[in-house]
Amino acid sequence: MSVSTKYWSAGIELLKAYVPGEQPQTPSWIKLNTNENPYPPSGRVLEAIAVGLDDGLRLYPDPNGSLLRASIAHRFDLSPEHVFLGNGSDEVLGHVFPALLKHDLPVLFPDITYSFYQVYCGLFGIRHQQVPLDADFQIQISDYQQANGGIVLANPNAPTGVALPLAQIRELLTHNTESVVVIDEAYIDFGGQSAASLIQEFPQLLVVQTLSKSRSLAGLRAAFALGQPHLIAALERVKNSFNSYPLDRLALLGAQAAIEDEDHFKTTCEAVIHTREGLVRELTALGFDTLPSQANFILTRHPLKDAAELLRQLRDRKILVRHFALPRIEQHLRISVGTPAECQTLIEALKDILNASASEGTPS
Repeated sequence: MSVSTKYWSAGIELLKAYVPGEQPQTPSWIKLNTNENPYPPSGRVLEAIAVGLDDGLRLYPDPNGSLLRASIAHRFDLSPEHVFLGNGSDEVLGHVFPALLKHDLPVLFPDITYSFYQVYCGLFGIRHQQVPLDADFQIQISDYQQANGGIVLANPNAPTGVALPLAQIRELLTHNTESVVVIDEAYIDFGGQSAASLIQEFPQLLVVQTLSKSRSLAGLRAAFALGQPHLIAALERVKNSFNSYPLDRLALLGAQAAIEDEDHFKTTCEAVIHTREGLVRELTALGFDTLPSQANFILTRHPLKDAAELLRQLRDRKILVRHFALPRIEQHLRISVGTPAECQTLIEALKDILNASASEGTPS
């Protein structure tokens, strides 16, 4: 054992941690690599936080987040007992795995999906089995009709952006009644159908959502899970064994204001969807093949251009996108939907890169 690791707990050196997207510390970059919303949060969020900047910060926040839970419950026609709060959906999921998914049988999730699922399994010692997407990068519900200790599906899936219709989630729940089904809906507001409407019907369903994407609050760190009270009770038990105060006073105020400003939420989502559709059309005209997306990002490839080389050349132009050097998608780039101006700058850069390659006569 090396000096650098001899004080570590056993097994820590074997963990393969999640690697977040690059966050440049200098201005002038076009960031299309971490699926942040290109539009600012609701003005009501900023007002609520400003009001909360008083001497009340000396006090601990409400450990139950009662007002925020009530607002979320009202939006989904549920009761506060159906709502669990966390410091971003990564923390919510970090409680879900040990609370609801650690059983003798393996947890099932796709082979191409949010890579944190595999990280959690390693961290908490949870058996898992990755189920291959089909040739079109679609989730096939029939593949999950096998014995399992739980099922986790990102919907829309990441990094593909492909979404399952609600009818297929209902089919999955109808056939999988003996273990928890987690639907991770980080991107659901950009065109997908939320499974939240099925919660009262299916006691094994847990839906996870975040305020990072559609409500432009990635920097605030607030998220929630929706499920019947017996599932929420397990999450509360794990949370209170870890950190009773996951959301600070300002986050609670800002998140509540965001949930309650439905007009701003709808306007922002519609703008992102409109820009996404235009971006896909422009990329198609340049010869790119793009998967059908219902998220605020797309997964795309150019048949004549190496994805890693495209990533490098875009970065040279101070445009950041995401590349995953993984089987089946190593020639794809994941591109977050920015403002119309940012997307147009991306398109112009890609035109220059592709034109230069064509003039050189050597596809790379």
